Amino acid sequence: MARRSVRLAALMAGIAVLAAPAHGEDLRSALVMAYNTNPSLQAARAQQRALDETPGIERAVGLPSVSTDATLTEVVSDNPAGNAVSSPGGFGPDRILSGTARLGVPIYSGGGVRNSVRAAETRVRAGQADLRGAESELFSQAVAAYLDVILAEAVAGLNRKNVDVLEVNLRATTDRFEIGDVTRTDVAQSQARLALAKGDARSAEANLASARERFIQVIGQPPGGLDAPPPLPGLPASAEDAVATALENNPDIFAAHQRSQAAGLDVKASGASRLPRVSVFANGTYTDYLNSLGGPAGSGYFQHGTGATAGVQATIPLFQGGRPAALRRQAQSRESAALDTEIATERAVIAQTRAAYSSWVAANEIIISNQTAVDAASLSLEGVRAENSVGNRTILDILNAEQELLQARVRLATARRNAYVAGFSLLAAMGKAEAEDLGLEGGALYDPQTNYSRVHGKLFDWDNDPAPTANATRTVDTPIQDGSIPPQ
Repeated sequence: MARRSVRLAALMAGIAVLAAPAHGEDLRSALVMAYNTNPSLQAARAQQRALDETPGIERAVGLPSVSTDATLTEVVSDNPAGNAVSSPGGFGPDRILSGTARLGVPIYSGGGVRNSVRAAETRVRAGQADLRGAESELFSQAVAAYLDVILAEAVAGLNRKNVDVLEVNLRATTDRFEIGDVTRTDVAQSQARLALAKGDARSAEANLASARERFIQVIGQPPGGLDAPPPLPGLPASAEDAVATALENNPDIFAAHQRSQAAGLDVKASGASRLPRVSVFANGTYTDYLNSLGGPAGSGYFQHGTGATAGVQATIPLFQGGRPAALRRQAQSRESAALDTEIATERAVIAQTRAAYSSWVAANEIIISNQTAVDAASLSLEGVRAENSVGNRTILDILNAEQELLQARVRLATARRNAYVAGFSLLAAMGKAEAEDLGLEGGALYDPQTNYSRVHGKLFDWDNDPAPTANATRTVDTPIQDGSIPPQ
């Protein structure tokens, strides 16, 4: 436990060295921006809202239905059999207006509707867990993009400083060559190292520009001067603790379990087509001959009439060509697949959590090793320069020492970035990297249950939502990023 505390302290102390000095844009504000405007997350929320409608769609099958129709018939010929001449002014009606109203109420459907609704509700819960996973995945991408910019800025800065040092070194070597203190070979070595350093610096600038573009893609705006990220809360003491928390809280496991439960309900619903269906009905009719019945003597006839019927209808399937059994077998196979998928998801989460924990621990230990290497390389460079001044070391020794110090510093910055990202990935695998866990500010958190409660129980056929609009922000107007470093 003490060893882990040392590693954790090294990580948190090292993050400040990795980041640029505070300029006002912190990790939390970047996460809030991504949470509110990222198109992938907005699309996932819209997909969940679509899924919220499925229980109502399934429930509607078991609710009463009412329909009406109206027909206007114009009699263009009224010529009874045997008559040679039509008689449009005869006793038959010239026009008929009729209407029918129907009411149907399902009474029993073999449990198909009930189980279909329960399966849909279960899939809604699975979708809500998927949305939690989408949040966690977005935050992991945002943290990586944030730390990648900080790392790229640090590496670009180190390479630029190395170019400056090598330029001074080349000038000094050239001056010493002119007075005969060093050879032409020493000058050539300094020139070669400077040329390579300039190439490395340009490559680092390109990587920085790429990191900033990725930041815009995920967060939605260009990065400014980024503050050091805060310490990560709730990191586990052991891999066993991490796995136990993941098994309890990981949204992927919960979603997979809900889908296997829904598949079991599908099996029950599929068998309903073999059972009787019972419903009651009532029909009402109205007919109006519009004063055209009976011809000239029409006043003696009733020109309109009404009728009504009601009853109970039972449908008992006897033979359907094996379709119900095939549907049930199909549903059973899908349930089997869902059960195995649940186990596969559990395996994946366990492996992901253990691997993330291992990466996090290793990255912390690498920080300590690389810090030792930086300290030793700095001391070595000072010693080599001092020994060179008295003729015990060559220019090549100085160049090698400078290169070793640069590589050690880059490795240290990379290790600090990797440690933080691995720690956040570990929290994500444990199901502890969602908006509520991170305590994000900047407005109310999105609650998928709110929309489900809003649409649950709606029965009006014309209860539409407003026309959809995009909720994410576009990045087409953001400036093209480069490898420049903000003022320190």
